[in-house]
Amino acid sequence: MDILVRSLVIFAFLWFVVRVGGKREVAQLSAFDMILLITVGDLVSQGIVQEDFSITAAVIAVATFTLAGIVLNAITFRYPRFRPWLAGRARIVVRDGEPMLDTLAGERMTIQDVHEAARQQGIRRLRDIELCVLENDGSFSFFTSDSRTDGAPEGGADMV
Repeated sequence: MDILVRSLVIFAFLWFVVRVGGKREVAQLSAFDMILLITVGDLVSQGIVQEDFSITAAVIAVATFTLAGIVLNAITFRYPRFRPWLAGRARIVVRDGEPMLDTLAGERMTIQDVHEAARQQGIRRLRDIELCVLENDGSFSFFTSDSRTDGAPEGGADMV
């Protein structure tokens, strides 16, 4: 039972650290994915080399972390009002070519990060961006004046 409680406390602490760390630290991983990657390797290695940690204890700890992640995902699915608190929110970082420097600073990102992501999408100038959204996973979504936002095919909505 001690392992179960310690695992839950450590999971909660790591989740908090990842959420406070901002989207830059998370990059393309969800907070749970990052926590799982960090801890499972260590938990399993301790169980294998038996550094005061039995295989059973390692299995219990890994199962606890996995179950905690499943519960958090279920909560965000079933109760959408908790999603922003648990998973974060997408943030607009550029609107009509103007960077939202306060938002970027709050996410611990720079305008250079936006420029780099824009170049990777083939966007040369910031002024060409109507909207740039920093997603929950740390990626950027760009909407430019020539991008299609309605999802309709090129010849109109009745084309298949």
